[in-house]
Amino acid sequence: MILRRIGLVLAIVLGFAALPAAAQDNSDLRIKKLEAEVKALQHKVFPDGAGKYFTPEITPGSAPSDDLPPPSTGPVTDILARLDAVEAALARMTATSEENTNRAGKLEARVAALESANAAPAPAVSAPEPTAVSANTNAMTSTKPAPTDAGPAPERLAAVRAIERPVSADKGEDAYLYGYRLWDAKFYPEAQQQLKMTADKYPQHKRISYVRNLLGRAWLDDGKPGTAAQVFLQNYQADKKGDRAADSLLYLAVAMAKLKETKRACVALQEFADAYPQEATGRLATQYASVKSSVKCN
Repeated sequence: MILRRIGLVLAIVLGFAALPAAAQDNSDLRIKKLEAEVKALQHKVFPDGAGKYFTPEITPGSAPSDDLPPPSTGPVTDILARLDAVEAALARMTATSEENTNRAGKLEARVAALESANAAPAPAVSAPEPTAVSANTNAMTSTKPAPTDAGPAPERLAAVRAIERPVSADKGEDAYLYGYRLWDAKFYPEAQQQLKMTADKYPQHKRISYVRNLLGRAWLDDGKPGTAAQVFLQNYQADKKGDRAADSLLYLAVAMAKLKETKRACVALQEFADAYPQEATGRLATQYASVKSSVKCN
């Protein structure tokens, strides 16, 4: 019976020895205690002889030995220790980075202050004076005639000032009529400037088709058929039902003929006849016949 108990105890001890390392860490003290109890039991069973006597390691009232080996460290303990070390290193790196960023910001501020203090003021650039548009550019962007070195003669200035400016409640109408009077008096550059200003200032006025067509006439009569052609084409395309769209299409043919662009002049004449048959046989019949006779179309 006693031997059976000894075997059972040994089996328990061996079973504990086979546990994983993590469980052994928490059970070393219990294993030592069981081993001591086994030796005490052997002492009682084999009190003497044949080397079977074992001095009991536990006596009543005695405390467990302090010479126990330190508990082994498991994988989890090692990971926690390494994480603590990484977190401490990261905290040190973060503090260093913040200090460097602060220093860099102060340096940039000092450099910017020095640059602004040493920078010389940029020279002022005056805007160029607007010039008249050539025959190869859009005439509607012109703001005033090309200046001359000597400027207009005093006699011309006096003559222009003598042209009466109409004054009424309709400012757009007054502006158009003043441009017409300048054109009729053959002050073509002044008429161009006045009519361009009117078209820009009153783009929705009831006279806008008249304004743009007369602007083309002012360029054409001033010997600038290329610029005039662009203005006529723009007026026609902007509103083909405008009051002077037919006139602009017919005078486009005139401008093309002056530029020796016979084929394009014929195209404009044909489109005029197709789009405005009433004007071709009515209000503009004389002008239409004159242009047709000056251009040989197939």
